[in-house]
Formats: sequence, structure tokens, C-alpha cells
Amino acid sequence: MNTSKRKGKQRKKSLKTWIIATLLLSIIYVWLQQKDDIDNMWPGTTIQEALPITGLHPVVAENEKLLVRKAERRGIEIVITHGYRSSEEQDALFNQGRSSAGNIVTNARGGESYHNYGLAIDFALRTPEGDVVWDMERDDNGNGEADWMEIVDLAKELGFTWGGDWANFPDYPHLQMDFGLSINELKRGKRPPDSQ
Repeated sequence: MNTSKRKGKQRKKSLKTWIIATLLLSIIYVWLQQKDDIDNMWPGTTIQEALPITGLHPVVAENEKLLVRKAERRGIEIVITHGYRSSEEQDALFNQGRSSAGNIVTNARGGESYHNYGLAIDFALRTPEGDVVWDMERDDNGNGEADWMEIVDLAKELGFTWGGDWANFPDYPHLQMDFGLSINELKRGKRPPDSQ
């Protein structure tokens, strides 16, 4: 066999080896990237933590109770009108005023509200007569401040953010604790710790 044919065969063999090695390294790299993305998506999660959400997050639930107690101490009775809400319930609310009767009350579809992740509550006031109202001017405890805004201030002290501060679509009864997580992160499975 002449030298040029031998060199040609060696080059083909080297090229084939290089292609196979590059392909294997690419597959390993992609696999590691996907594995890393999955690990970063659910840090510290276990199978038990990935169970469906069916109620308020423990920190939100505890702060909800504290809010009610602190309001009572100020002579204000509040009613929690919504807490955890399923995606189906959220879709029904979204359709209100659009494809079903009523006023539009939300721009969030199922999976797009912090209620769907147990991280939000809605409230109203109970009057001395027992009526439930969404009156932001009312001052039943007679201290010269609107009871509604007293509740908002108490909620903010507890770590809630208030939907009334939203510029695009203010939601005055809405209080949430997002733990620094966006809706997109929650949709991808990221969850706040059970305690703070």
C-alpha cells in the first residue's frame, strides 16, 4: 500500500474518531445542562413537596390569623373572602364579565394568580350590623382612619404586599406573599420554603 493511501485512510479514521468524540461530548454536555436546569428549577424539592397545592402556604396561613387578631385588637373585624383558589376556580373568575355574567374582577387566568399557589388572600370588612362590605372609607372603630387602610398597613407590617398598589389593575381586597417568586417560577414548580 502506498504512503498517500495510508495517510488518507488515517485521516478518515481520525476524522471519524473526532466526529464520534464530538458527538458524545455534545450529548453529555446537553444532558448535564438539562440536569442542572432541573436541579435549579426545584432546589431542595422532594416528591412530597411536589404534591398539588390544595390550601394556603403555612406562612401565609399563620400571617392571615395574625392579621385577623391584630385587626380585632384595633376594633376592626375583617373577613377573609378568598384564600387558596384552584385553577378551575380562577378560570371561572376570569370568565366573569367576559363569557359569563358579572363584572370583570381579575385579569389572571388559572395558574396566573398567587391564589393558585396558596400565597394570597382577599379580605373585606364586617360591619357592627354583621354585613360584609368592601368600603374603603369606613371608620367603624372611630379613630379617624379608614379601617380598610389600617388593615392594609397591618398586612404590610406582616410581610404582605397589597394589590391596591398595582398600577395596571389595582385589586384592593388582595394581599399576597410572593417570597420573591414570580408567577413564571411558580408555574415551573419552584416553591417557597414552608417556614420563614
